[in-house]
Amino acid sequence: MSAGSHHSHDHHHGQITHSHHDRHGPHGHVPANFSRAFALGIALNTLYIIVEVIYGLMAGSVALLADAGHNLSDVLGLAVAWAGAELAKRPPSKQFTYGLGGSSILAALLNALFLLVACGAIAWEAVSRIGSPAPVASTTVIIVASIGIVINFGTAMLFMRGQKEDANIRGAFLHMMADAGVSAGVVVAGIIIYFTGLYWIDPLISLVIVGIIFWSTWGLLSEAVRMSLSGVPRNIDIEDVMDSLSEFQGVQTVHDLHIWPMSTSENALTAHLVMPDGHPGKGFLAEVERDMKRRFAIHHVTIQIELEDEEAGLCDTDCPR
Repeated sequence: MSAGSHHSHDHHHGQITHSHHDRHGPHGHVPANFSRAFALGIALNTLYIIVEVIYGLMAGSVALLADAGHNLSDVLGLAVAWAGAELAKRPPSKQFTYGLGGSSILAALLNALFLLVACGAIAWEAVSRIGSPAPVASTTVIIVASIGIVINFGTAMLFMRGQKEDANIRGAFLHMMADAGVSAGVVVAGIIIYFTGLYWIDPLISLVIVGIIFWSTWGLLSEAVRMSLSGVPRNIDIEDVMDSLSEFQGVQTVHDLHIWPMSTSENALTAHLVMPDGHPGKGFLAEVERDMKRRFAIHHVTIQIELEDEEAGLCDTDCPR
């Protein structure tokens, strides 16, 4: 089995250089740039909560106080996302050999749950108020909610850049966009109430906003659950990866192909390649790594070379399908 030992040495060497490249390479820095965005977002939103509570009490507006409570869940959400992003940057250790990238998946999951809880709280408040709408100090509400639009939309824009390729950052982005939407709805409600005196508009618009937040959150939640169960990332088609590996010269069959997310921005792959003509050498492994990274954004590639289809020879009746 000299070919097998030759492979493990080659692979081990290839994997170390690959991991090192990853930490400092183009993808390793994605979470790093958002520390300032998180700090700024948390600071602005905390200040805004204080303003909302003061003016909510002064204007006798339950809507503003409820929104302050909702914004508190957002600050928690931002803190969780920040913690996830920071932990994901930790290098691998003896206990966590892949590093702590998975914490960003947990953060995305928690963020989605926070959003759903906020949806439930706002919906409960809105439904109870449709039956007996309370008077609203519309001018104060319009002014305070307008400030909320600026703060929340501004904070969301800080995460705009990273939200496409990182579900954790997308969680923070959706959180702040949802908030900007809530504030915008509150402003519209305030304006309508100011001119018409129809207080039931306020809870009605709240319910519309809840529907929008719920719709966007559901996607984030299902993606986070899929990631935490090591599902193949949504943007990768496993059949395409299988075909791509099969196209390499000398590869007869591909089996035991596994693809899973290590964090909200990094993916891993393991596969067995059956190559009857012998081990193709280090250059081949490096080429497979480059191809997987370029075509599918898979950053940690582990390939096992087999000289014959061991799986076909090992079992006759109870082969795993």
